[in-house]
Amino acid sequence: MISIEYIHKLLDVYNQLCRPLCQQTGIPQTSLDILMFLKNNPQYKNAADIVKIRGIKANLVSIHVERLVQEGYLERREVPGDRRKTELICTRKAEHVWRQGCEIQKTFIETLFSGVPAESRKIFEQVMEQTEENLNTYQKENKQK
Repeated sequence: MISIEYIHKLLDVYNQLCRPLCQQTGIPQTSLDILMFLKNNPQYKNAADIVKIRGIKANLVSIHVERLVQEGYLERREVPGDRRKTELICTRKAEHVWRQGCEIQKTFIETLFSGVPAESRKIFEQVMEQTEENLNTYQKENKQK
């Protein structure tokens, strides 16, 4: 069973790897997380998606999105046909940060799986896919209750 300490260590190592980029750009970790999320997951385009999928509290998303807009990393665009919705679009300025962030994520994965044989990694990925499928099935079946 994966312990809460394991999850804490995952986040701690990832944040340590991100720290130089955050310091270089002046972007806080949460802002970087939002940029990376939007860029890596183009199907998610608004603050509500960030709250729901990334699990960042709405007030924090609001503060960090506003800062990213003011600093020119994000733009807000109204959704045609629904003025209540606003899409968040990464700007060209965000490209450089995102590319560096991708390198950090690659380093993180390499660090995490260092010494893990390819066969074991493949099994791990299969287990993760199956457990996600199980979670989806559970949610679907229990949504109606």
